[in-house]
Amino acid sequence: MQLPDPSRAKPLSIGVVLGSISRSAGGISSAARRPAQHLTAAGHEVTVIALRDNFSERDLHEWTPIEPILVDALGPNRIGLSPQLYRELSRRHFDIVHQHGIWQAFSGFVARLAKRGTPTLIAPHGMLDPWALRQNVWKKRLASNLYEDANMRRASCFHALSHSECGAIRAYGLTNPVAVIRNGIDLPNGNSASPPEWWPDKRVLLFVGRIHEKKGVVGLVEAFATLRANAPEVAKEWNLVIAGWDDGGHLAELTAAISRNGLEEYVVLPGPLYGSQKEAALAAAEAFVLPSYSEGLPMSVLEAWAWSLPVLMTEACNLVDGFVAGAAIRIESDPASLADKLCETLIRSPTELAAIGARGHEHVATHYAWPGIASSQESLYRWMVAGCPSDSRPNCVV
Repeated sequence: MQLPDPSRAKPLSIGVVLGSISRSAGGISSAARRPAQHLTAAGHEVTVIALRDNFSERDLHEWTPIEPILVDALGPNRIGLSPQLYRELSRRHFDIVHQHGIWQAFSGFVARLAKRGTPTLIAPHGMLDPWALRQNVWKKRLASNLYEDANMRRASCFHALSHSECGAIRAYGLTNPVAVIRNGIDLPNGNSASPPEWWPDKRVLLFVGRIHEKKGVVGLVEAFATLRANAPEVAKEWNLVIAGWDDGGHLAELTAAISRNGLEEYVVLPGPLYGSQKEAALAAAEAFVLPSYSEGLPMSVLEAWAWSLPVLMTEACNLVDGFVAGAAIRIESDPASLADKLCETLIRSPTELAAIGARGHEHVATHYAWPGIASSQESLYRWMVAGCPSDSRPNCVV
């Protein structure tokens, strides 16, 4: 029997649901956006539906040529209750719905579509990892009972960003098929703005991301203080820049740690950096650090590698391949251990660190290109639309 020509396969109608299309969603927004744009360019009909927030209109242009449908929530966005979102979902026919993120009430609406027969794909983005499950336990238990467990049980498939996340999905007791498809990155064109006026005149260790407990930034400050006390000859050459937005009031804890350790002159808090400002910071820094307790697959590390920065990160970042490629240095979130590793790393010459960063650039260019990731998602979608036949599952399904 002659197989159908994939190039003549019918375009898919794809619904993408997420809590925010803006910078408020951090890496989840770009992780959903770039494959959607590539799939649109390939001829598929992609409809994006998300909750409106303070930055939605400002960031809409990032989604071109897609025009996301923004809906309002009843109450706080973090709860995610929006009858308008359900109306937008239910009045359209989708071949498949791809949900990014869990624990928000719109999961209940996706569950209704699944019950009616629409194939659904859920990307938890690290929200089922053990550390994440230990946070706000009673809220997650309530969400589980009201809608999330039903939604996850009905999903045709899960989208894990790493094999570690696949293990977390299984540990939660879910037996659905799981596809492991990583995040990707766009490589810079080599042009960047000059460093901002506030940029330190020393070598810079950079963090970019949410100011949140799980990112380990308070422990990073404690470790930097220990470094200054135990190895002042190393620390005097470096400043720490922690760029990000306050998520949940953790900025106060961070500033208190800086003050408590007398680091006001050595730790810079510029606030959130976006677009050209973030690119300028990545271009000017000499190393990047992410001491997270829990991640899905952090876009910030991929961005750092794209800008040829050596990366210090924990195993919780789920990028073990970066260690294997010699593009990253393994650290612990514990301040004492982290201080030792900072000393060991920051004493290296600019040439040594640049060599690690160069391996990172080569690694993302080879393994994290968006076109290949979008192609994997398309193959997964078609398999799900066909009913997930066991004899033709894509290679990404484990």
